[in-house]
Amino acid sequence: MVESTMKLPCCIAISLLSFAICFASEKASATTFDSWLSDFEKEAITKGISPLTLEKAFKSVKPIPRVIELDRRQPEFTLTFKQYLDRVVSKRRTRIGKSKLIKHQELLSRVSRKFNVQPRFIVALWGIETDFGRITGGFPVISSLATLAFDGRRSSFFRKELILALKIIEDGHITAKAMKGSWAGAMGQNQFMPSSFHSFAIDYDGDGSADIWNSLPDIFASIANYLAKSGWKGDQNWGRPVLLPTTFSKKLVGKKVKKKIQSWSELGVKKANGMMLPIAKMSASIIRPEKGGLGPAYIIYNNYRVILKWNRSNYFATAVGILADSLR
Repeated sequence: MVESTMKLPCCIAISLLSFAICFASEKASATTFDSWLSDFEKEAITKGISPLTLEKAFKSVKPIPRVIELDRRQPEFTLTFKQYLDRVVSKRRTRIGKSKLIKHQELLSRVSRKFNVQPRFIVALWGIETDFGRITGGFPVISSLATLAFDGRRSSFFRKELILALKIIEDGHITAKAMKGSWAGAMGQNQFMPSSFHSFAIDYDGDGSADIWNSLPDIFASIANYLAKSGWKGDQNWGRPVLLPTTFSKKLVGKKVKKKIQSWSELGVKKANGMMLPIAKMSASIIRPEKGGLGPAYIIYNNYRVILKWNRSNYFATAVGILADSLR
């Protein structure tokens, strides 16, 4: 018998080697994840999660490579403030927001009276977070959170969020299969993380579950409850665009510098139309959201700082305020 001396083409040999390495790596990763998951289940049981809930929630759980990719991805470019505003406070979104305010006026009015939060801010947050419920994320939340908790980069944070997500299922608010959200675990039409759900989600329609995925009464009330518990003042606005004098010191720009509105007027700050600022006994700050301290200036009040508790981005908070103003 003559031994074959035929050799595989180089490209095929490399492809087979790459496949073997990839297969071995994925198998090892899966084994490691399974081991991690087994330990996590023991911890979850000690924190009140039943074996039945764990069985249902982890029935098809698996690490999602795309989640890790999104968590570590660096943006290819940074949007300017104007580009961001054009994207999130578009004419289309303003038009739809106005129609939603009219369509759900009765419900929004009831929620507003209960939580002392103006309807236009509820709708603005709803619109910017998920385009009025249109884009809520299609990732399985349990698998996403398990992936991030296993990954190790921010494992402690996501481990806690995963426990809280399991408690939401345990309490009967939603099934594991229906619990969809963003790659980072933000859920529903208001994009609550599990910790925010436990702190602020409301069963406003009284059906026994706080359904931030499908129930508009629950969604609106949960948004309003978040703002109310975070210090919202229903008799105040968020702020307004202003004009600064050419001699205005850069040292006065920033959220840390607080002055009465009258003091800002005395320093030459005016409304965007050139008129005097309103007379009100409120502390305020001057910000310029654009990176580098350029671009438009705004005077911001307490409610702006509350929006920052929802999302720490000045871009986001200013956009919410501008969209809310456009809905009046």
